Amino acid sequence: MDIIWKIADEKIREAMERGEFDNLPGKGKPVEIEDLSLVPPDLRPAYKLLKNAGYLPPEMELRKEIATLEAMLEEIDDERVLEETVAILNEKILSLNIMEKRSLPLERKQYYADALRRKLRLKKVRAAKEGK
Repeated sequence: MDIIWKIADEKIREAMERGEFDNLPGKGKPVEIEDLSLVPPDLRPAYKLLKNAGYLPPEMELRKEIATLEAMLEEIDDERVLEETVAILNEKILSLNIMEKRSLPLERKQYYADALRRKLRLKKVRAAKEGK
């Protein structure tokens, strides 16, 4: 097998010297690596096909929604809205944990409204002290 790698390496070097890789699309841009390690090998082609067609598997769609809600938590200033958002977020996290059938230590942690309420109050107190 080593001889095949050496031949391939030499062919690539020759092509580089001739400048055959200079005008490739995406040159200088980072390579996008897809992590499909949690997807069973026999399902990976189907997932890739769906992704290329603009569809996401349900777990990936949920992860995207969770990330959006997590980002929103930092911007919420109203306690009622905070509680509603936390409830929705926790429901989605629970659904994701069930879908992925994770063991307890690997589960995604849920948010606790009390802790977030304290954080929100602290944020308001600091803003009041700063005169905002």
